[in-house]
Amino acid sequence: MPFNSHFVKAVFMSAMMAATLPSTAASYQVTTITDALEQPWSVAELPGNGGYLVTEKAGRLLQVNDSGVATTILGTPEVYFKSQGGLLDVVLDPEFASNQILYLSYAGGDAETNRTTVVRAKLSAEVLTNLEIILEVEPNKKKAAHFGGKLAFLPDGTLLLSVGEGFEYREQAQSLDSELGKLLRINTDGSAPADNPFPDVAPRVFSYGHRNPQGLVVDPVEGTIWMAEHGPKGGDELNRIVPGTNYGWPAITYGLDYSGAIISPYTEAEGMAQPVLYWVPSIATSGLAIYRGTAFPDWNGSLLTGALVDQKLYRLTPTEDSFLQSEPFPEVTGRVRDVRVLRDGSIAVLTDEGTFFHITPEPSDATKTASIE
Repeated sequence: MPFNSHFVKAVFMSAMMAATLPSTAASYQVTTITDALEQPWSVAELPGNGGYLVTEKAGRLLQVNDSGVATTILGTPEVYFKSQGGLLDVVLDPEFASNQILYLSYAGGDAETNRTTVVRAKLSAEVLTNLEIILEVEPNKKKAAHFGGKLAFLPDGTLLLSVGEGFEYREQAQSLDSELGKLLRINTDGSAPADNPFPDVAPRVFSYGHRNPQGLVVDPVEGTIWMAEHGPKGGDELNRIVPGTNYGWPAITYGLDYSGAIISPYTEAEGMAQPVLYWVPSIATSGLAIYRGTAFPDWNGSLLTGALVDQKLYRLTPTEDSFLQSEPFPEVTGRVRDVRVLRDGSIAVLTDEGTFFHITPEPSDATKTASIE
């Protein structure tokens, strides 16, 4: 990816702490497609009227229609399902309509040797075929935590994967000898693009110094990469990703250890990027989407983030140098795990509790009258 000096200036600006403001959302309605999912983690919209693909942490991949009827897709990989491990993200190939290829991230291995893993496969009817592992994060680890696991395509067709630092291995986030605590970039066959920032020492690494990033989105209009990551006790971050940049964990942080101990006395350091936004106390930011739809036109450029601890969906409205936070949909409750903007501009939301919410504009009076007639 070409190096963008405009992004460099932006990423090193002073961090802003998130503040929640009153929300005045446009008229909308929230419906429940289903509340019978089991620990869902990710949702992807299928083309046409194909409904949605939904991952469940225990290892199931479901095809869910608009009425909430779910069909299990066979042929998924064996996952390490424990604590934060399991089947994680699902994304469709940019040419899915013609090639039926999709990508899954998951925790592979076992209690003694596990790793974030990515496979590609072809969806044939209700079965995955041609399953191929294209990435296994190195090195292996033991703790069933901090897998990261979010996938996103860049405009050039390369694939990003967010990787946590394994919880007990946080110092490795600063080491280019390890892929823990990194954002990785690969080609769809698993090879490393030649223009990655560290081709000789860390060929798949795109950025580093991350803790546990579980929100990742690429702006389809501006090409900006946004990533949200969990802090410890406070210090969740929203980062604008620039290739080759060090985002500081654990050398700098706005959070404390869970015991209250100081992880680092520093919140900034030379050569380490500041977050665009950070949260103290932690909201446990999870799924991340950018609004570029037409259903809520005033929201153009806003980010949407789930909050596991707050059990809310937040809107982040862009300002000149940061974002303002609001809560547009108070009816959406639960540990919000994933959020996606759909093709028609409506919004899909998953919660850990198993609910699949669908947010649409409230029909206008003219539309209601027309439907009655």
